[in-house]
Amino acid sequence: MTTDRPTEGGCTLCDLPVEGSDVVDGEDAFCCVGCRDVYRALGDVDVDAADVRRARSDDGSDRTVPPDHESTYLEVDGMYCASCEAFIEAVASDVDGVSAASSSYVTETVRIDHDPDAVSLEELADEISQLGYSAYARDDAFSRRQADNWEMGRVAVGVLMGMMVMLQYVVFIYPVYFGGLFYDERTTAFFEATLASDVATPFYLMIAALTTIVLGVTGKPILQGAYVGIRTRSPNMDLLVAIAAVSAYLYSTLSIAVGGDHIYYDVTVAIVVIVTVGGYYESTLKREATERLSDLTAVQVDEARRVRDDGGHEDVAVSDLVTGDRVLVRAGERVPVDGVVVEGDAAIDEAVVTGESLPVTKGDGDDVVGGSLVADGAITVRVGEDATSTLDRIAELVWDLQSSSHGIQKLADKLATIFVPLVLVLAVVVTTVYLALGAGVADALLVGLTVLIVSCPCALGLATPLAVAAGIRDALERSIVVFDDSVFERIRDADTVVFDKTGTLTTGEMTVVDADVDADLLERAALLERRSAHPIGRAIAAASPLADGGSLERDPVEDDSATDSSDDALERGGDATADDRIEEFRSHRNGVSGVVDGEEIVVGHPDLFAALGWTVPDGIAARIDGARETGRVPVAVGEGGVATGVIVVGDELRGGWEETLDAISTADAEVVVLTGDDERATRRLREHSAVDRVFAGVPPEGKAETVERLGTRGRTVMIGDGTNDAPALAAADLGIALGGGTAMAADAADVALVDDDLSSVDTVFELARATDRRVKGNVGWAFCYNAIAIPLAVTGLLNPLFAAIAMGTSSLLVVTNSSRSLLEE
Repeated sequence: MTTDRPTEGGCTLCDLPVEGSDVVDGEDAFCCVGCRDVYRALGDVDVDAADVRRARSDDGSDRTVPPDHESTYLEVDGMYCASCEAFIEAVASDVDGVSAASSSYVTETVRIDHDPDAVSLEELADEISQLGYSAYARDDAFSRRQADNWEMGRVAVGVLMGMMVMLQYVVFIYPVYFGGLFYDERTTAFFEATLASDVATPFYLMIAALTTIVLGVTGKPILQGAYVGIRTRSPNMDLLVAIAAVSAYLYSTLSIAVGGDHIYYDVTVAIVVIVTVGGYYESTLKREATERLSDLTAVQVDEARRVRDDGGHEDVAVSDLVTGDRVLVRAGERVPVDGVVVEGDAAIDEAVVTGESLPVTKGDGDDVVGGSLVADGAITVRVGEDATSTLDRIAELVWDLQSSSHGIQKLADKLATIFVPLVLVLAVVVTTVYLALGAGVADALLVGLTVLIVSCPCALGLATPLAVAAGIRDALERSIVVFDDSVFERIRDADTVVFDKTGTLTTGEMTVVDADVDADLLERAALLERRSAHPIGRAIAAASPLADGGSLERDPVEDDSATDSSDDALERGGDATADDRIEEFRSHRNGVSGVVDGEEIVVGHPDLFAALGWTVPDGIAARIDGARETGRVPVAVGEGGVATGVIVVGDELRGGWEETLDAISTADAEVVVLTGDDERATRRLREHSAVDRVFAGVPPEGKAETVERLGTRGRTVMIGDGTNDAPALAAADLGIALGGGTAMAADAADVALVDDDLSSVDTVFELARATDRRVKGNVGWAFCYNAIAIPLAVTGLLNPLFAAIAMGTSSLLVVTNSSRSLLEE
């Protein structure tokens, strides 16, 4: 129900202000009908913050930043797990002058609220970098390239030094270990004598030095990850790998110190290099994927054209605007901040912010939102309170949603929390038992080392990154970009798939879908509309028969004046033949009019006909009402003082939309359509059998809240294309952005469809399921290897060398399995 009583406070669903809204339901007040409908449908769901995966109460939109503090965003290389998030937040929060810190390994970013007078951005970056990470400002391209170069350098050092170590083993040490298999007794005796001579110690020290470089330089991220796992008391894969690598290194070093001849530096080198190269391969594919999105358009506004007191203009940074300033915004430009129109009128495309597909005409006294696009005309906007932009608030909301809940713990790390303690306990128990049975210290330690080495999860460490790399690789081949390597673990079985409408299920472009008008009149109407920059006008111009011949295809006129002569048009390079036919042109707030071929023509809203004193017959009015009921835009066309036809313009559904929805529905997932459009524009979708729910007229904040509430029922996937979809994309378990959308949508999403093909959505699900099967297959093989190798090591039937060979063999099998195409299965 609705009431006319004034309301105060925030919307019950999304917390947006409700002042001036008359939409209430009992004691609950809403900012719009869309939020009310969502609350009616989902309001009975338990939305306790502890149960909502991305609730914004911890580090999100409810946080309070002290007045003298500012928020700084740093990019952090080397942060790739939930333990890293907790560790960095704890350290950053202890810095003097910092009031709060929130990090997200998914976006590799940390947000720090701090007093700039007490601690600078550079000092914050240094505090995090000294932990072993590489932190820098997000717009610091040099530091980004430097971090990429360091990563590549570490791999190169590991491969080069590792080859030098392995060469020594192959030439001098392995012949001793395997002499009986490949050499005669005399040759074997020669190698044994050489290693027993005085030259053995310098030789061993050289190998030790090379291994130290591999472990310290190439293995630094692994050691750092192990340290973080210990500090946060969350054993992870890095800790398991580091234990085996460091154990082999320490045993070998101790053996040299006491004059022993059993060194296993090759084990350390193999472990570090194999795991590092596997991780680098995955990250390289991810960088290649990100580069595919370089053509996405960012819509944030950096500069504004401020009107001076003398009537002139000056370009200033948006950050310099204050409440009360006036800014001029022309056709094709975006409104820099929220405000009120004080001069002029124009069609405003708010789709990037609200998702509404149809432009809205704004004039004196109307509110406009920052980030919206002026489609035609020019307006002067008085800057609103706090000089903020709705677009900026959406960007902040996206961060809140992405960072308020820590990243998921990867499957291998989950297994490591159990496996690490078991392996350590087992190695200690085995060593103790052997000592108790009378074995020598060296022999007992050797058995314990063998247990650690065979337990080293090189195969387990490669299982996830190589399977994910295969998924990213196969996705790239299909123009699908995967941003987050945890996608394939999170998606598994989606319970609810939410589709945005405008620009996702629809083309996002205005086109003429019906023209019940005389062909000659349509041609003359199009001649007038070619002078308008309004999206509806461009659609009508493109639909005219003249458009095929090129006469109507030229850039729309950007002019602040209300009228335009044919001579002016000719000076701008228009088509002379077409412009000669236009004797007079007038632009109105809700249409255009003019004299074409000696006849007065009017094209526009029925209100324009009424204002000009023209007649709209009942038959034409009925056709206009019918078009509105379908959510499309009817445009009346007339001549000689009367409307004689109707042109219907709309945002059409994409080809293949039904097949995509049917495929999702067949997979037993609930299909929900969520849009900022008017309810009438969703009728066809509501009637489709694959669609379970439709929520219309929902603002961006309401979309995010809707996705969160749907998320309490199971896994959610959100598919959208615009900035207005970004909060919902971030709130979902998995966000998929169409490549034709905005950069902010891509930043908030986990997957982007570069070719803008809606049918690729089903391919994403197929790839995710196939990758998940590959991960589980790799992990299963790794554990089968451990199930066989560990008992052999415990019984003393394996020594570290054979353990290393077995470890390498299992890793090779995982690599081979991961190299196969996923969708051939």
